[in-house]
Amino acid sequence: MSFTIIKNGTLIDGTGTAPIENISVLIKDNRIEKIGTDLQVPEDAEVIDAGGKYILPGLIDTHVHMALQIKNVQDSILTPFSYRFYESIHYLKRTLNTGITSVRDAGFADVGMKKAVEGGLVEGPRMQVSINPLTITGGHGDNWNHSGVDTTPQTYPGMPNGICDGKEEVRKTVREMLRAGADVIKVHATGGVTSPTDHPEFTQFSREELEVMVEEAKFRKGVKVMAHAQGAEGIKNAIRAGIYSIEHGIYIDDEVIELMLENGTFLVPTLLAPLSVLEAGETDDSMAPYAVEKSKQVFETHKASIAKAYKAGVKIAMGTDAGVMAHGTNLRELGLMCDIGMTEMEAVVATTKTAAECLGWEKELGTIETGKIADVILSRTNPLENIRSLEQSETICFVMKDGKIYKNQK
Repeated sequence: MSFTIIKNGTLIDGTGTAPIENISVLIKDNRIEKIGTDLQVPEDAEVIDAGGKYILPGLIDTHVHMALQIKNVQDSILTPFSYRFYESIHYLKRTLNTGITSVRDAGFADVGMKKAVEGGLVEGPRMQVSINPLTITGGHGDNWNHSGVDTTPQTYPGMPNGICDGKEEVRKTVREMLRAGADVIKVHATGGVTSPTDHPEFTQFSREELEVMVEEAKFRKGVKVMAHAQGAEGIKNAIRAGIYSIEHGIYIDDEVIELMLENGTFLVPTLLAPLSVLEAGETDDSMAPYAVEKSKQVFETHKASIAKAYKAGVKIAMGTDAGVMAHGTNLRELGLMCDIGMTEMEAVVATTKTAAECLGWEKELGTIETGKIADVILSRTNPLENIRSLEQSETICFVMKDGKIYKNQK
């Protein structure tokens, strides 16, 4: 049995309530034991002085790709297959160091990576994995190029092929992802920005095919389906099929909003993704010209759609699409969420409480409350006054995940 006391900080607990000054948080093993202003502390407790700092729950990114970071086609072809696993060690640690203690991986991380984190072999956030996203032939996720060169991520034991067409292929592919250990099923319900032969407005999979995915996932103790969905018709198909989380949501109309509110569907905006593609197009050659061009087409529409959904009361959970941009830059998303109208507190809640709800982990994570798992971070600055201060890695000076300290800077 071990105790840690984080004392004298200003608490922003993730629930949306106003900050409370001079608060201490007592942690017993990996659980929050007590929260208050005058706590009795065991003599052998480790003491963390949070004076002048801000205590927050561990942050959650609901859309990452921990097994990749976008490279140009030449690098993708010439890099040895196993190299990316070693790269991922650094991606995982950089993510944790930003204060993100939990992630939902939206494709290409396998159960081995999740197990390596759980077993302490590498340092990183706790993970939900979707294994390999389902896509149609020629859709987003099928990286066959008109040259005949195919840069679709390779399959291997534990990473089944995600390309499937028709209800029975879809059914089998979902079962293969579940067999491989998927915590959530990921589908590309529309085209996308970074794929070579489609467009974000293109609709992929029929509603019937999407319903098969939801049906098969439910057979495994309520596993859910998340959908990369950018065009309005594809978003509607996904919601009507029972998919619980819409990723990106570039083209959102009034009917989409009505359906999301009616079904309690989560929206994960990933505002940082198209911005990062545009930035890469200006600074290096990591992005294909077609991706840059499509990002130019959707950039303003995307922001307007997310603003419209936010104003209507759609549930928004923070997600970045990290891997499209550099891992460790995730918290730029919070400033972008505020740019479309969210308050700083709403952006924090979207990254804690609502994100935990999106992952189905709200009983254990997402807020600093007695009895919950001890995921706690300290910020040198007040994010409610300057949300973009979190973009600097040195701002987060303390990171605890599951009661263990991973970062502690003075």
